[in-house]
Amino acid sequence: MADFARSSDPAVQAQLDRLAALSPGRDILGLERIAELCARLGNPQDRLPPVLHVAGTNGKGSTCAFLRAAIEAAGLTTHVYSSPHLVRFNERIRLAGGLIDDRLLAALLGEVLDVAEGLQASFFEVTTAAAFLAFARTPADACIVEVGLGGRLDATNIIAHPVVCGIASLGIDHEAFLLAPEDNVPAAPIDRIGFEKAGIAKAGAPLVIQAYPPSVRAEIARQAAKAGTNEIARDDAWDAGVEGGALHYRDATGTLTLPLPAMAGAHQADNAALAVAMLRHQSTLDIPEHAFADAMARAHWPARMQRLGAGPLTSMLQPGAALWLDGGHNPDAGAALAKALADRPPLHIVCGLLANKDATGFLRPFADKIASFRAVPIPGHEHHDPAELCRRVQAELGITDARPCDNVEAALALVRGEHMAGDVLICGSLYLAGLVLDLNGEAPV
Repeated sequence: MADFARSSDPAVQAQLDRLAALSPGRDILGLERIAELCARLGNPQDRLPPVLHVAGTNGKGSTCAFLRAAIEAAGLTTHVYSSPHLVRFNERIRLAGGLIDDRLLAALLGEVLDVAEGLQASFFEVTTAAAFLAFARTPADACIVEVGLGGRLDATNIIAHPVVCGIASLGIDHEAFLLAPEDNVPAAPIDRIGFEKAGIAKAGAPLVIQAYPPSVRAEIARQAAKAGTNEIARDDAWDAGVEGGALHYRDATGTLTLPLPAMAGAHQADNAALAVAMLRHQSTLDIPEHAFADAMARAHWPARMQRLGAGPLTSMLQPGAALWLDGGHNPDAGAALAKALADRPPLHIVCGLLANKDATGFLRPFADKIASFRAVPIPGHEHHDPAELCRRVQAELGITDARPCDNVEAALALVRGEHMAGDVLICGSLYLAGLVLDLNGEAPV
């Protein structure tokens, strides 16, 4: 699926237009093009600050947010590479604490595109090369790199010597890219996902992982051994749990009692624990205990059960109602939402989903929390038809109050116009989440 980026800065937009013209317009996995592109740029990926590399189906962005918060709470600086962006392309590249500015971004994209002739490099590959150039040229104490898609063949995987790697929650997503048949790989889809994610394993870098089914754990262990490292597994080398209003973490070096994450959702405790485990199992960065506690309050990752503040969209609701936003879009994300909503009364759902997503698989885990359902399109992207999505929700999930709307504003106006009390959750796509943040004046900074 093609990426989507616009900029209000003319110089950045000019380079994005060049990229759109040169790129094949879709994700293409493989390391050959990114390796050649970086070679033409002097291999900036080999001159990065100490790298923390994070893969996973869900939770990897939040894990990166906790890593960043802990590193900065320790008085250190870190770069961050993440995707996709929500409102501004600049969100993908954070330099030593702040988003890359337009002038530098335009120059870097231009530099990469000037040498990309004939490579058919993808949008993500060009973006990755530009980020590596920025990181190599800007001093920082660390560099957090989020995998874009999969792991083994993701463009970020040309990083040869990370100080630690981590794998967050696993689930089925992007099957068309990750589940193509190949020799000597697992047949079961979830095991294949583990195989792909574990492809980021590198010799000398601990591979810190969450708890997975035995077959997945065994596949990750095989890939780690093949790479020349060991997996540092939850329920074995480390563990964490929530009890008494605190997050209790333990490993061979001791225990930590930490505040619960400020980020909403029970699953955020797992993402925070993975970040703690990654930092405690590497030896390059010195992270004192107080930094882990501070990170629980400091970490923020937009569009993950985010309560929106005052703005044009929130002003459309009934007095006292809250507007929540979540970019989750697959069945595992739906299960995480179900946990986050477990103690809440039913709420009104405004949902848009890309055409390649399992719509009812995403919605089914929290179907009992849906007071009403409003389906909307996702401008600029192939998406589930709102009317058809409503028909499926009614037929397959038993949600009787399901209606299509032209856009988010129309959906919120309908909820208010019918005088329906209760909170509203907008969900189903990070692209939709970006639009919502922009409409409400809450672009990430």
